[in-house]
Amino acid sequence: MARARILRPAKNAMQSGGKATTKKWLLEYEQATARAPDPLMGWSSARDTLNQVKLRFETLDEAKAFADKHGFDYTVEEPHEPVFKPKSYAENFR
Repeated sequence: MARARILRPAKNAMQSGGKATTKKWLLEYEQATARAPDPLMGWSSARDTLNQVKLRFETLDEAKAFADKHGFDYTVEEPHEPVFKPKSYAENFR
């Protein structure tokens, strides 16, 4: 049985203000097998290619329904909402 995790990704550090990629839910498969060096080239590789698949959904319910339909064992990681602390412009000069 494949394991997956459902989450809303954090904003990329290279973005200044756009949060367009953080609104959708992401279903990622967890790595089932350990990585091992390739016998020919020596590069790190895995036999299981599901860990390269990332599916995006509009809502959490859609992602859960997909995982249930396909029989995945999944965990949901709730997003961390930033706390906005309002301050006045004058506090910059204290």
